Amino acid sequence: MSDQSPPPGWTPRDPDTPEEPGQNGQTGKSGQEGKTGKTGRAPKARRPRTGWRRFVPGWRLVLGCLLLFALLLGGALVAGYLLVDIPPANSAAIAQSNVYLYSDGSQLARDGEVNRVNVPLSQIPRTVQEAVLAAEDRDFHSERAVDPKAMLRAAWNTLMGKGKQSGSTITQQYVKNYYLGQEQTVSRKVKEFFIAIKLGREESKNHILEGYLNTSYFGRNAYGIQAAAQAYYGKDVGKLTTAEGAYLATLLNSPSAFDVVAHPQSRARAVARWNYVLDGMVKKGWMSQAERAATRFPEPGKIRPAAGLSGQRGYLVEAVKDYILDHKILDDATLAEGGYRITTTIDKRRQNAFVDAVDEEMVSELEPGTRKADRLVRAGGASIDPATGKVVAMYGGIDYTKQYVNNATRHDYQVASTFKPFVFTSAVENGSRTRDGRRITPNTIYNGDNKRPVAGSSVPFAPENEGQLSYGDITVNTATDLSVNAVYAQMAVDVGTDKVKKTAISLGIPENTPNFVSGPAMALGTMQASVLDMTQAYATLADHGRYTPYTLVEKITKEGDTVKLPDRTPLQVVSREAADTTTSMLVSVVDNGTGTAALAAGHPAAGKTGTAEQDRAAWFAGYTPDLVTVVSMMGQDPDTGTLQPLYGALGETRIGGGGYPARIWAAYTKTALEASEPEDFDLELEPGAAQSPPPLPPADTPEQSPDDEQSPGPPARPSRPTGGQNNGGQSQGGQNQGQSQGQNQGGQNNGGATTQGTDAGTSRGADQGSTQGADQGTAQGADQGTAQGADAGTDSGTTAGPQGLTQGGTTAGRRPLPEFVE
Repeated sequence: MSDQSPPPGWTPRDPDTPEEPGQNGQTGKSGQEGKTGKTGRAPKARRPRTGWRRFVPGWRLVLGCLLLFALLLGGALVAGYLLVDIPPANSAAIAQSNVYLYSDGSQLARDGEVNRVNVPLSQIPRTVQEAVLAAEDRDFHSERAVDPKAMLRAAWNTLMGKGKQSGSTITQQYVKNYYLGQEQTVSRKVKEFFIAIKLGREESKNHILEGYLNTSYFGRNAYGIQAAAQAYYGKDVGKLTTAEGAYLATLLNSPSAFDVVAHPQSRARAVARWNYVLDGMVKKGWMSQAERAATRFPEPGKIRPAAGLSGQRGYLVEAVKDYILDHKILDDATLAEGGYRITTTIDKRRQNAFVDAVDEEMVSELEPGTRKADRLVRAGGASIDPATGKVVAMYGGIDYTKQYVNNATRHDYQVASTFKPFVFTSAVENGSRTRDGRRITPNTIYNGDNKRPVAGSSVPFAPENEGQLSYGDITVNTATDLSVNAVYAQMAVDVGTDKVKKTAISLGIPENTPNFVSGPAMALGTMQASVLDMTQAYATLADHGRYTPYTLVEKITKEGDTVKLPDRTPLQVVSREAADTTTSMLVSVVDNGTGTAALAAGHPAAGKTGTAEQDRAAWFAGYTPDLVTVVSMMGQDPDTGTLQPLYGALGETRIGGGGYPARIWAAYTKTALEASEPEDFDLELEPGAAQSPPPLPPADTPEQSPDDEQSPGPPARPSRPTGGQNNGGQSQGGQNQGQSQGQNQGGQNNGGATTQGTDAGTSRGADQGSTQGADQGTAQGADQGTAQGADAGTDSGTTAGPQGLTQGGTTAGRRPLPEFVE
């Protein structure tokens, strides 16, 4: 039997007695005897995790998870590669038509005959191939078929709802074009990934590049490089220059937006992208610096619309497409894939009424064969229901197959004085005051003299009034009636030009509008907003300051599925008082000012006229409580496309917004609203904005007996100016002998004393030759036959005849002759 006793020096331990620490912190041992192992030290005990460390996994667990994930990912990749086969060409390789419908469901148009001609890579010039690679995938020949990093980024952005994201290789794009589809889903991205890998292993780079060039969409309904060469340059692909090839490569990034013919406002972006392509060719050594310096932008040819898009149909279809693309509802390639039923907001009856109004009021009067200027005339218009934001009608031009640029959506004409209401709206919204501290209201007095320098502007500016006319001290209301530039340039500075711009943007003017620069000149409408943009802004005024984003699309479906449309929740962007006070002045423009032709609509209306620099465009922007419409006439050379003045067009010396545009507006509005009763505006005005009451009679005027009093009422509506015949413009003791509608017989200025006539002595129609007394009952400048209002804020009268309206002369509130107003 072996000896079971412990070795000498070993102290037996009672199993029921815990070890006690000995010297040096050892347990159950003492001194040197507590040391164990070769090092003579006992192992340290592991401390338990406390606090936040308990939730941090150890490195072993992390490493194990990573290894497991790598195994699973590798297994998934292998499984995906084995399970996903290269499919046959998809049905989208032969695109379908899209059907466009009026709001009532009847067919508006159908687009889509596929324009595609496949060509071998050998027929495509090397420089054109390189331009495409420089634009889309510069390392195509050296890289693998897929870029995993870009794929993960695109998939993540798709999951997060950020829309289409680029980064795919040309191989992946070819797979999407030819084998799959344009939908942005994770499943499609996964399939694209595996098919691209297989294709990259089984096919040559040249085969893939050839397929990509023959299946890509270039806009203008052109699929493939050969169809694009014909659509943009009218030649076969083999005859394309390097510059032309670079432009076609530019289109791959955004086919519709970068078409500089269809969208001239996007020219700067398109040229920048074209330069990017050429610079890429230089970096890759495919083009020398000398060749690059000598290359000029190749202007593409005109659009050749399909016959089925003649008349207004082509304009409407293109406007709807632009809306869908701009709002990222669908992308270019997906929409071009076809098969969509697109119900628009266009009201068929109102659309026909718009066309008829333009034809009857303007087109029928054109004589391009005998009047050269008539060849320059263009027209554009848009109409919006302010309560819903729906575009119910649009006039794009004479015929889409003859003039392809949509006059309702182009951005190359100044909006002129139709911008002025935005200045006043901003003044009310911001509680602005004049330089001397007076609150700006319709009754605020401003000096309206021609070329009066604007005070307080960091940029020297002395605007000319229309016809070089000076008006003296007049109210804002009168300045709006007569569209006085001097008043509104000063008001813009008083308000703050940045504030004015902010208000205009709030109303619906896009911030990126060309020439939308803060400064006193902006009040004269130097920016280049489209007719549709202006209709949007005026719709916000009509709806009492509530902005509802416009829409051209009611519904989009495909194979029973409905495409989600953007949210258009209305938003109060300016106060009701600001919008309604502006409307009250625009009602006066129609009743008494430059827009009286709009009265023919037979409905209460508000509006503003405008004439662009050098008379290149004439505008009328007007609205009733339930319909907003903007009409513009434009001058453009049909051969060169350059903007031209409208002098002499339609036999007129000048074309103003109160002429043909206002008459077109009235004719359309009358028909569009024929089923509804006239409705007055429901307005809430800012304090002090109400029209001033008639002045009291002077103290020396005998009081009338109750039997002689006439019931108070609005002044008679003014007629068109007749020249104010007054014996050659001479004033006989200040007596106004000019006869006019309303016959203000008591409005005589006898030596400067003002007496009230039968219409309470007031008439805002200065073309009646009446004199309006001030609240003191005094008359200023009796030798001129004028009586200027003071604090009451009324217009000044005049007896000046035709000789008194020479350019540069003072008219002191009198309505100028027709040739001098917008």
